[in-house]
Amino acid sequence: MKNTKIETNTDKKKLIVIIGPTSSGKSDLAVDIAKKFNGEVISVDSRQVYKGLNIGSGKITKAEMKGVKHYLLDVANPKSVFTAHDFVNKGNKAISDIIKKGKVPILAGGTGFYLSALLGEISLSSVTPNKKLRASLEKLSNKKLLEKLIKLDKERAQVIDPYNSHRIIRAIEIAKSIGKTTNHKEKSPYVTLKIGIRVENSILEERINKRLIARLRKGMLAEAKNLHKKGLSWKRMESLGLEYRYMARHLKGEISKEEMIDTLKIKIRQYAKRQRTWFKRDKEIKWFKLTETKKINKKVSNFLAS
Repeated sequence: MKNTKIETNTDKKKLIVIIGPTSSGKSDLAVDIAKKFNGEVISVDSRQVYKGLNIGSGKITKAEMKGVKHYLLDVANPKSVFTAHDFVNKGNKAISDIIKKGKVPILAGGTGFYLSALLGEISLSSVTPNKKLRASLEKLSNKKLLEKLIKLDKERAQVIDPYNSHRIIRAIEIAKSIGKTTNHKEKSPYVTLKIGIRVENSILEERINKRLIARLRKGMLAEAKNLHKKGLSWKRMESLGLEYRYMARHLKGEISKEEMIDTLKIKIRQYAKRQRTWFKRDKEIKWFKLTETKKINKKVSNFLAS
């Protein structure tokens, strides 16, 4: 199986996609499949693209990669905003580079919006920034922004980070221009096998909690302090969401460490729920338990051989 190659001269390029909620084991599964089927991994994560956001974003380590090349990690300055459009451009190039090597592109991550944009399931490239609209929206609270988005695109509102004003404003901008993003599918140059990791709620909650504590012990707070010391503003850190938002609030003295941890456990579970809501609408996903490795390997083998 290690000699598996995909044809480089076919019209449709074969991709394997590993998806699931945060802490479900996507990264480890992607590495295992890459090693078995001669693949390389493209990270699909809106925070792991940023340099320096390592422990807080749960970025895979060199040791965990087990020699498998990974793409779209550490490709952007955290002081700048990396958009879904940026992700699509870099993602397409990474796919092309992997296929030219005769290897299998394996996309793994939990940012469903980025993945759908890359696969051509939603359209956003045609929408240019509307400075006048943005100026008016920036005056509104997150709550008001979310209310506007719900009226324009309820599906997107259900899965978007409700505290990330930048993303909500961009979603409103897109919805006002082309309507619901999910209604605008483009012809994709890819044939995909989508493998989803199914985890029971109680097990996922336990994994989320253990992973959070482990990252705190590894120095997640020290990482946030260092990012601020290097010039990353508290405001920008908050806009990065989840761990970085609440670490910023703790480091500013607004909440205690205990409050930060308790809040993060809740917010990460809520994030996992939003991820599941996004993936639930995709009927192409084949769902497996993480322990069903033989079934997963058979599905991948049959897909690549077809």
